[in-house]
Amino acid sequence: MSPSERRRAPVAVVRTAADRERVLADVARAMELARWRDALDPGTEVALKPNLGWDKLIPGAISAPWVVEGVVLAIREHVGAIHLVEADQVVVSADRALAVSGLDRVCRQYGVRWHNMSKEPHVRARLPGARVLHEVEIPEILTRCQLVTLPVLKTHNKTTLTGALKNQWGCLPALRHSFHPVLDDALADINRLVRPRFAVMDGTVGLEGNGPKSGTPREMNVVLASTDLVALDATAARLMDIDPAAVGHLETCAQAGLGSVGGSYEVTGDAVEKLVRPFAPARHNPVSWLELMLRRSAVERLVFHTPLFRLACWGARRYYDLWDLVVGRRRRAAFFARSPWAVQWRCPERRDDTRRDGTPSAPGEDG
Repeated sequence: MSPSERRRAPVAVVRTAADRERVLADVARAMELARWRDALDPGTEVALKPNLGWDKLIPGAISAPWVVEGVVLAIREHVGAIHLVEADQVVVSADRALAVSGLDRVCRQYGVRWHNMSKEPHVRARLPGARVLHEVEIPEILTRCQLVTLPVLKTHNKTTLTGALKNQWGCLPALRHSFHPVLDDALADINRLVRPRFAVMDGTVGLEGNGPKSGTPREMNVVLASTDLVALDATAARLMDIDPAAVGHLETCAQAGLGSVGGSYEVTGDAVEKLVRPFAPARHNPVSWLELMLRRSAVERLVFHTPLFRLACWGARRYYDLWDLVVGRRRRAAFFARSPWAVQWRCPERRDDTRRDGTPSAPGEDG
């Protein structure tokens, strides 16, 4: 799709409810309103890129099964093989995140092949006119599949929000944190390199506060879709009561020809104004704050470019484990006690089972 065609593409916004069949239908409706068939070639192999950037179950921090299932059902008669792709982070296992999210069950049910891109071949790619990623390794699978990105509606302590554009961050090698000082430019470059064709945003349960990991689930009951990722993220910002102009990478990506910003796009489906719910903004947690300080310090190279970095990663992971034990566990239990959305994370064979802390039983596990 050319930049001019992308800029004319609508953003679909569809209100939904916590019922599996309703979500599947509403995902299909959002995709139809956004004209997804114009984006994907018949018979092509497709890579679906969810957000699996956290291997603890905090609803809203990672993709939920129903929305991803809805996308698979919508496209499977039109396309060829469907793959689900994600990559490790320095403190996160994508394989564990797949199981925690319940997306492993979706893969098994529909014959979708899972790829941890950190463990698979990469190829060297050059980007003419790059801002910062002049030559970088990208996963080989993305060179032979058309990419559909499946972000989650949530806040982020470095980019204000993490959406359709930021979701491609996981397509860079594991040490992508090195690009944090030039994040806006790197996001424009990686999206030009891997060329996502379409986006479906899971706004059923979002995340507010200190995203992308240590935030609070926020029920929003909405699905968004578009071929214009910039416009989709700008619309998502409005839903969160965030000024799109305050999200730096949106303008950068628009300038790179990746979409529209500033209200020059059509929004179809349900009225955004009726769905707005202000999100608490993300602030730096201790890990994020310390990384920012160290990157600005005289010891930056010592910390991030020597074996000392392994110790830093160990400490960061221990912080998140402690946060989950003290805070995340309570938020998870509260969500599973009250939210009708919780059922999708429970074992399908025993949907009423939960552990004592409110987390879902794993398949085959006693409650």
